[in-house]
Amino acid sequence: MEMPSLEFNLPDTREEGKLYVVDSLNNLNKLNVCPVESQHPLDEEEITGRTGESIAGTNTRNQCLFFITFILTLIISLALVSFVIFLIFQTRNEVDQISSRLLSEKKNIEELKKLNNIILKHLNQSRIKE
Repeated sequence: MEMPSLEFNLPDTREEGKLYVVDSLNNLNKLNVCPVESQHPLDEEEITGRTGESIAGTNTRNQCLFFITFILTLIISLALVSFVIFLIFQTRNEVDQISSRLLSEKKNIEELKKLNNIILKHLNQSRIKE
C-alpha cells in the first residue's frame, strides 16, 4: 500500500492562511502518527501555543472569574459584618437588662437594710424597756 501524500496544492491565500493550513496538517499528522498515550504533550503544546485571540479570551474569562469571586467575597463579608452588628446589639440589650436588674436589686437591698436597722432599733428599745 502506498502512503497517502500530504502534499496539497494551496490556493493563493495570505501567509497567515498558509501557516494555519500547515499547522493544521502538522497537528493531523501528529494525531495519526502518535499513539493515544502520547497525545497529552500535543494537548500541552496546544495550550501553551495559543493565538492572541485565545489569550484574550482567557484573560477575559480570568477577569470574569476574579470579578465573580470579588463580588461573592464582598457579599460574604457584608453578611458577616451584619451578623457581628446584630450580635453587638443583642449583647447591648442583654447588658442593659442585667444592669436594670442589678439596679432594682440594689434598691431592694437598700430597703432591706433600712428595714433591718428599724427592726434592730425596735428590738434595742424593747430590751432597754424591759
